[in-house]
Amino acid sequence: MARRRTTAVNTETSGTTGKRNPILLAALALVVCAAGAAGWGGWQRYEASHDDAASFAQARDDALAAGEQAVQNMNTLDHKALEQGLDSWEQSTTGDLHRQLVDGRDNFARQIAETKTVSTAKVLSGAVTELDQRAGRAGVMVALRVTVTAPKGEPAVKESRLLGTLTRTSGGWKLSALGQAPVGSTAG
Repeated sequence: MARRRTTAVNTETSGTTGKRNPILLAALALVVCAAGAAGWGGWQRYEASHDDAASFAQARDDALAAGEQAVQNMNTLDHKALEQGLDSWEQSTTGDLHRQLVDGRDNFARQIAETKTVSTAKVLSGAVTELDQRAGRAGVMVALRVTVTAPKGEPAVKESRLLGTLTRTSGGWKLSALGQAPVGSTAG
């Protein structure tokens, strides 16, 4: 007959090796979650800063802001602050439009001084119609409300849509062409 071993195996562990500290586990879980959130947030920030779409959107917003301001400047002139107004026109423009303003400055000044008018413009809305970052060109359409006040009589209010071409210069986006937006039917 074979002998059987009758020693009992002790399944109970002594000490704390089998026990888990719940506070330590919670702290460890929080650290892991925080590290994961920080890593995810850092990756999102990296992607956003290297995203061409974000860069394009920023360029579009810059062009629109400059275009709206330039169109507003070109439609605002006060006979009492004539030199300042004409300076604003010149600072807002570049290229052929700038040359036309510089060459015609004396005539503009004389006309405004004679009529003693004040024109103020308010941008109602604007949009970028095209943007070529590489070429440094943009197109904008701006809706304005222009109020012209003569020395006698009621102010005349006119709303209009203008199309502008912007050129990027070392000083930012400048207006290089400005004209009325065509008005007409879209039906063919």
